[in-house]
Amino acid sequence: MTFIHLEDITPIQMEAKTDEDSGKRVYLTPEGEKYASVTTVIGSNPAKMKGIMKWRKRVGEDKANAISKRSTSRGTKYHSIVEDYINNVLDLDDYKKFPLPVVMFHHSRASLDRINKIYLQEAALYSDTLKLAGRVDCIAEFDGQLSIIDFKTAAEPKKVEYLYDYFVQECAYACMLKERYDLTVKQLVTIVACENGDTQVEVRPVKKEYLTTLLKYIDEYNNTHGKKQTIRG
Repeated sequence: MTFIHLEDITPIQMEAKTDEDSGKRVYLTPEGEKYASVTTVIGSNPAKMKGIMKWRKRVGEDKANAISKRSTSRGTKYHSIVEDYINNVLDLDDYKKFPLPVVMFHHSRASLDRINKIYLQEAALYSDTLKLAGRVDCIAEFDGQLSIIDFKTAAEPKKVEYLYDYFVQECAYACMLKERYDLTVKQLVTIVACENGDTQVEVRPVKKEYLTTLLKYIDEYNNTHGKKQTIRG
């Protein structure tokens, strides 16, 4: 399959760095503003952090570190393969040393082929309203509808409730896209390529519920890091 890329959308040039004060990932916008990473803000919510700490305690620090390292490596290589594929430049000979992500790509290819008309890929976005920034995997049509598309990997399909924060993050990108480019996203798409050969595809409309949760996470993050900003939907 050959993917169509739209040429009339200019990507935003934005630098990511580690903030000296908080030690957290931030982005410097073209206007010189310093905004927290949406991934950091969502990942810092108390419920998620409590769950991670509970899991690490249950499996042990050494095993938890090994699992996290393996998951990160698997996800990075899979993302790279998908990016090359969507950019119409994939050469699987470049990935001979990484058989697992290659197999996962082959299993998920039919789902990836539901994507077309690529607006942006691995693109920086930010919102002056939310005072957040991030890098979205893909903005494109999925089954003919403009979508925020997120690529994930896992050992096996996840319970839908475990994907909730992915939709919250994708909602944040939808807000950023509307603010920066005046484009309205129709749906949020999470594609999870699994080691067991399954591909989990979850599609959701852009719900106010996700925005409400995002605003709650922003408030919690700002309160934790001594910031005064409160945003209301």
